[in-house]
Amino acid sequence: MSADIDFDPERLRDFLAERLGSAGDMAIERIAGGQSNPTYFVTCAGQEMVLRKQPNGPILKGAHAVDREYRVLEALHPAGVPVARPILYHADPDLLGTPFYLMERVHGRVFTDCALPEVPKEERKAIWLGLAEAMAAMHKVRPEEVGLGDFGRPGNYFERQISRWSRQWEASPSGPIPELDRLGAWLRENLPPDDGATSLAHGDFRMGNVIFHPTEPRVVAILDWELSTLGHPLADLGFCVLPWHTGPEEYGGVLGLDREALGLPTEEEFVARYMACAPGTPPLLTFHKAFALYRFSVIWVGIADRVRQGTAAGADAARHGSMAQRLAARGIDVIEGMPAL
Repeated sequence: MSADIDFDPERLRDFLAERLGSAGDMAIERIAGGQSNPTYFVTCAGQEMVLRKQPNGPILKGAHAVDREYRVLEALHPAGVPVARPILYHADPDLLGTPFYLMERVHGRVFTDCALPEVPKEERKAIWLGLAEAMAAMHKVRPEEVGLGDFGRPGNYFERQISRWSRQWEASPSGPIPELDRLGAWLRENLPPDDGATSLAHGDFRMGNVIFHPTEPRVVAILDWELSTLGHPLADLGFCVLPWHTGPEEYGGVLGLDREALGLPTEEEFVARYMACAPGTPPLLTFHKAFALYRFSVIWVGIADRVRQGTAAGADAARHGSMAQRLAARGIDVIEGMPAL
């Protein structure tokens, strides 16, 4: 068994033969990347699938909830949202060591650089607008109509989220980040009234988490539903516009690039396409972008803390901590109204 496969392939082969009638040769390839849930391409008797499972070993309560991911796929696929077709969920850990699910493999293009260097200039704006359309399609689905009415707590989303991330930051052993403290205080002071808007919130909706059609500027699958819950649609939109407020070295933003020369849309064009596809959505405010940067900064603080607790070099922790500080500083730029360059 390959060292990067953490289960017995023969047991999976026998299971697929019984459940799917997929007897025959099987190939398994682990997908590299930052997925916290181990993910594999599985081909058996000509059927191409993706397997996602919990990691082996102890996990925190509520983390790595592959059952929630599968539930989202089951709800959204019949509703016409671009997601992979779910195949099955298996809760018993006896088979592969942890619960897992299978979904259909979707072929297409994944872009990790928001400047889209691998796409011809004249196609880049359409790719970005296609991303806005896919997000709007996801948000237009009424959770209660697709069996997701109890998928999270509706209402007061930003108030609860600010409290959550503030507690995480306060509990961190990291050194001081004045910009992060200032940004959190600003968010608490400028929290808008709850408007009651509730949708399925992806939690990590960005260019690198979707698959585009092989030749068309159309999303064919939204990936990585691990952070999804009921939330506010502007949380996803605010996060998705961060590339216009962060540089290429800050998780792949486009700030400072000649975006017109590159054929990229403006932030306003991206937001306008989303709003046209999701009429009735409240306006995107400075608050929503500042919140996205605050949350993202605290996430990087957590990454740095975990690196320090492990065996990785201290320089790595310093680098992750630096990213947290830089993102918090970008949040200060946003609330001070500094224009995106």
